[in-house]
Amino acid sequence: MAGGILRDVARERPGRPARRARPWLASGVAGNQAGVLAWGSQMIAGTHSPGGAAATAVGLRDFVDSALRAAESHLGDGEPVDEFGFEPEFNSRVLMPIARFFYQRWFRVQIRGLEHVPAAGPALVVANHSGTLPMDAVMLQAGLHDEHPASRNLRVLGADLVYEIPLLSALARKSGHIRAAPANADALLRAGELVGVFPEGFKGIGKPFADRYQLRRFGRGGFAAAAIRASVPLIPCAIIGAEEIYPMLGNAKKVAGLLQLPYFPITPLFPWLGPVGMVPLPSRWIIEFCPPVPTNGYRPGDEADPAAVTDLSGRVRGTIQRKLDDLLDERGPAFG
Repeated sequence: MAGGILRDVARERPGRPARRARPWLASGVAGNQAGVLAWGSQMIAGTHSPGGAAATAVGLRDFVDSALRAAESHLGDGEPVDEFGFEPEFNSRVLMPIARFFYQRWFRVQIRGLEHVPAAGPALVVANHSGTLPMDAVMLQAGLHDEHPASRNLRVLGADLVYEIPLLSALARKSGHIRAAPANADALLRAGELVGVFPEGFKGIGKPFADRYQLRRFGRGGFAAAAIRASVPLIPCAIIGAEEIYPMLGNAKKVAGLLQLPYFPITPLFPWLGPVGMVPLPSRWIIEFCPPVPTNGYRPGDEADPAAVTDLSGRVRGTIQRKLDDLLDERGPAFG
């Protein structure tokens, strides 16, 4: 599996200089993926979940086996549908079954407000970001793929770090993720795609557990400028559940600096229990899409007006924060 993916590493966006991968991370991921999957199957088999340990173990084993068989059969066979390397068949037959296990059985995600996501045409989904590892992006993608009436593929704009790791970079591209850049967002929206963005970035997924569900700053409002430029609606999206999967109690900044990472999380289980500490806790998730915020009332050139961009970004951010507060009150405890 790794060989087929790694052959695609050289396929980068035209005109973008290749960035040197972190060799310790690239070699580790490429060389140990089979062991990680095997370990995961054994570890989850020993945990307790609402469905029972035995059922969970069988489910995880089956989805891992299915994913590996699909990868062997289909990896490299599909043709990308655009310059970014998206392969819908690979996404549906290989990656979605893995995401579906976590979506349906591990996190038991409830998704709402799908009527606010158009069945066709461009739109920009803006969501909060949390969880130490970006599982929220994958769950959002799985929910739209499986539960939206039009089975829409969400094209997620991702951080540069993702594209510095060969295996992860190739998987991201094949599943429809793209390096976050204004030109890439514009190209996808012009093509009529549904685009997902997490404006908090690493500030969101790397925040302390004590600050959970408190939105960080939404960058410089690049997503708002992109929406104005393309005259597409912004769809605020609130996600709860991700904050509890890896409660981040601290950040080993010196270790993060040595590894060239934005942060190195300290959780109740990681790094104390080694790989065991990487098993996400089975929190209860709710994803809700809010009514779209239109941008067709803006004039050409407003995307370069800081006041207009800041106002639009602030409105979207406020909508998401209010919805997060409401969902937290409704959900109650994260576990049980």
